[in-house]
Amino acid sequence: MLKPSELPSNRSAARWGFDVLVALVAAATALPYLFHDNPHPPRAAIPVLVILVAPLVLRRIFPIPVLAWLLAASVLSGSWNHHVLPGFALLVALYTVASMQPRRDAVVAAGVLEAVVIIAAVIVNGAGFWYDAIFVSGLVGAAVGLGLYASTRRAYLAELRDRAERLERERDQQGELAAAAERARITREMHDIVAHHLTVMVALSDGAIAATASSPERGIEVMRTVSATGRRALADTRRLLGVLRQNPSTDERQGVLQPVPDLAELDGLLDRVRAAGLPTTFEVHGVAAEVPAGVQLTVYRLVQEALTNTLKHGGTDARASVRLKYLPHELRLDIVDDGAGTSAPAPVGVGGGLAGMRERVHAYGGDISAGPGRPTGWRVSARLRLDETDPT
Repeated sequence: MLKPSELPSNRSAARWGFDVLVALVAAATALPYLFHDNPHPPRAAIPVLVILVAPLVLRRIFPIPVLAWLLAASVLSGSWNHHVLPGFALLVALYTVASMQPRRDAVVAAGVLEAVVIIAAVIVNGAGFWYDAIFVSGLVGAAVGLGLYASTRRAYLAELRDRAERLERERDQQGELAAAAERARITREMHDIVAHHLTVMVALSDGAIAATASSPERGIEVMRTVSATGRRALADTRRLLGVLRQNPSTDERQGVLQPVPDLAELDGLLDRVRAAGLPTTFEVHGVAAEVPAGVQLTVYRLVQEALTNTLKHGGTDARASVRLKYLPHELRLDIVDDGAGTSAPAPVGVGGGLAGMRERVHAYGGDISAGPGRPTGWRVSARLRLDETDPT
C-alpha cells in the first residue's frame, strides 16, 4: 500500500496541475459548510482544512495512504469541530483508490468510509441520522462505482492497445515470411533460368566454333541462336529482378505480368535443347487432365533443370528422353539420358538444382527421385498430385 503507483519524476506538469486544481476545488466545496451555522468560525478552522486537503495532490501517487490520512484527520477534526469536514476530498480519494487499486482494496476502503459516515451521522443527528446516512451512502456508492468503471475502461483500452501491437507485430512477421518465401522462389527461378540458358549458350558456342572451320554460314546461324538465347535469358532475368524493386519501371512491370512457363512451352524448350546439340525425344501418355498452373510451371522447370544437367555433365553423344504420363489425380514425369559423363570436375558451389526440384515437387504433395541409370546416364522421376492446387 505504501508503494507509489506512479513515479513523481515521470509525471508531467499537466498531471500535477490537475491534481492541485482538484485539491483546491475540494477545499472550496468545504468552505460553505464551514460558514453554514457560524459566520465567524474559529481562526484555526481554515488552516486545519487546508492541512486536511493538501495531501490530495498526491492522491494518484499514494492512493491508499492519502485516503487513510483524510479519513483519520477528518475524524479528529470532526471531534473538534464537526463543520471542518472535507467531504468532497474523501469522495475523490475513494474514487482514486477504486480506479487505481485492486477491487478488493476498493471494497474495503468503501466499507470503512461507510462505517465512519454512519457512526458520525448517529453522533451528530441522533435518531434522525438515517436521512444523512442514506444521502452520504449514495455518494460513497457513486464514487466507488465511477472508480471501478474508470479502472475497467483503462484495462480495456490497455488490452486493445496490446492487441493492436501484437497484431502489428504478427503482420510484420507474416510480411517478412512472405518476403522470404518469395525470395526463395525467385532464387529457384533464377537458378533455372540462368543455368539453362547459359548452358545452352555454351553448347551452341562450342558448336559454332567447330562448325566455323568447315561451314562459316552454319557458324553464323548458330551464333544467331546464341544471341537469341541470351536475349531471352536477359528478359527472364529482368522480369524476376523487377519483382525485387520497390519502384519498377513500366517495362519491368509489364514483364512481371507476363505468364509463367507452362506445358505448352515444353516444345520450344526441347527445340532449344536440340539446337544446343542434345537429341531429345518427347512422349505423352494418357489423356491430359486439367493441370494447375503451378504444377505446369514445376514440370517445365524440372525438364529444364534435368536437360540442363545433361548438357553440362552428359558428355558427347548423349541422348535424352522426356516422358509425361497422366494418371487419375496425378502426373508422372521421367527424364532419362544415356550420357557417359565428362571428366571435367564440377565447379565449386553448384549443386542446388536437385534441392530446388525437390522443393518444387514437395510443394504439391509429390515426390522425386534422381540417380544414375543403367549402365550409363542419369534418370529423374517425379510424381505430382493434380488435386493439390494450393502449394501452401
